[in-house]
Amino acid sequence: MCALHHISKRKRIHHNYEPYPHPNKWKRFLDIVIYFMGFASPVLTIPQILKIWIEKNSYSLSLVSWLTYLIGSIIFFLYALVHKEKPLIIIYLVSIIVNLAVVVSIILFR
Repeated sequence: MCALHHISKRKRIHHNYEPYPHPNKWKRFLDIVIYFMGFASPVLTIPQILKIWIEKNSYSLSLVSWLTYLIGSIIFFLYALVHKEKPLIIIYLVSIIVNLAVVVSIILFR
């Protein structure tokens, strides 16, 4: 694991990437916020899934919209895999699971 960190650090220096964590307070704050939102967004969908399963009703939800969210999550996940961005891989994998749960729930309870 330590070797991967050094390879990543060398890549960052070679490609002239900005340092992480960034010395600028505003950019460092945005780094923290984006991780929080990446975690919060899928978690905030869980009440929707619970509501569907408890009420056994999904008529108020759009299957097309949730399929679009699922496809978007898959595309972002593939992007994260290609670029080997571990935090993004985790965030979008969780998003895929949550969006897939909503899509399956909509199909089951229509």
